[in-house]
Amino acid sequence: MTYLIIHTIHLFAAFIYGGFLIADNLFLVHIKEAFSAEEHTKIRESFMKYVRKVVPPSLIVAVVTGLYLITQVFGPIAPEGMSTFQILLSIKAFLGIWLGLRGGLQVYFKIQPFVFKSHVLPFSFVITIIFLSQFMWIQ
Repeated sequence: MTYLIIHTIHLFAAFIYGGFLIADNLFLVHIKEAFSAEEHTKIRESFMKYVRKVVPPSLIVAVVTGLYLITQVFGPIAPEGMSTFQILLSIKAFLGIWLGLRGGLQVYFKIQPFVFKSHVLPFSFVITIIFLSQFMWIQ
């Protein structure tokens, strides 16, 4: 039962974080085309005011719950090496931890880490995690 509750929390938190990145990279970038620079800045700041309250904590929750979940499903490594499931789960964990460190350092410590300042790389990581989540269960 604990696993199910934490997994549900993890999914909701990941949906909030990933949803923001998807909306930002696919839709919000086009605001520049429709409005003047001043209007764009005003609209973007109005949107980001709410994003800053919800998205960073959801990222941290997604990473922490993900770390718990990986301890529950990873399993022992066989003598012949890791299974495909374990390899893909490890890649997902690496990308998730990278996102969590980047987001935590940037938002809570005001450090612009890892050189990347746009949302394009985190967006691509989230898309990769989504695809890995689908493929890792294939035997």
